[in-house]
Amino acid sequence: MADQSDVETALVGVVGGALYPAGLMGPCAVPNAVCRIYRGWPVSAALDADLVAGLVNISVTTVPGHSRNTTRWPDLWSFPQVVVPTLQVSVAGNAATFSGSAGAGQLAALVAGSRASVYRTEAGDTPASVAAALCRQMLVSGAATVSGSTVTLPGVPLLLARVEADQPALRQTRRQLQLFRVTAWCPDPMTRDAVGSTIDSTLSGIDFIGLADGTSGRLRYLASNVSDRWEDATLYRRELTYSVDYPTTIAELLPRMAVGETQFVANGTAIGPELLS
Repeated sequence: MADQSDVETALVGVVGGALYPAGLMGPCAVPNAVCRIYRGWPVSAALDADLVAGLVNISVTTVPGHSRNTTRWPDLWSFPQVVVPTLQVSVAGNAATFSGSAGAGQLAALVAGSRASVYRTEAGDTPASVAAALCRQMLVSGAATVSGSTVTLPGVPLLLARVEADQPALRQTRRQLQLFRVTAWCPDPMTRDAVGSTIDSTLSGIDFIGLADGTSGRLRYLASNVSDRWEDATLYRRELTYSVDYPTTIAELLPRMAVGETQFVANGTAIGPELLS
């Protein structure tokens, strides 16, 4: 699910990428600068010690009292990505052969006329164990044999087989617009200007910020403020305020339908149920 903390984490990631484009083990984009980038407000004593040592702190926080509900779309499930089954099946005549990896969270199905069987895979399953489970189900209503990972249904004119995987789904329960502040705490004005400019330039080129659950938030610039003052150490500060309009979501894993049943009607007369794959 997306949450305020996910937006802060995403902003920390963007700022980190701006200041350390080659990764945290690489050089800073601002020459001779060493930066700590984190969520939350800095602890005064630790900040003072860092400034004396010449270290830059970058904090990402919310602006209290500046949030509003922006919900404007129906509360519906969406499927942001498609999970492809790791288990495969192929059919040759009246035999179905399973292959691949039979990890948990998949549905394997066989359909032969009015006979159907569906098996949900579990941890530790293999293509052979899936074939054996489907064979046992098919034996209830007719002949079926299994050899390794192949199920054979003697006398069946048409055999259909299908494998589906559970799909990640998101339900957007609301949207909100929240203000976030990115603050650069620097030991000298030159570093402050260079660090602030680097962050501002990067954020200005982003319209939507990606969140951990696959959704995104609309990023908009609101304000910038510069502050110089003397506390326990010389402090030069640059604040950038942005609004982010982002969703709150609920995440679930939902199964896909492997087989279903319907009725075909000819001239107003029902001709019986048919199993569809």
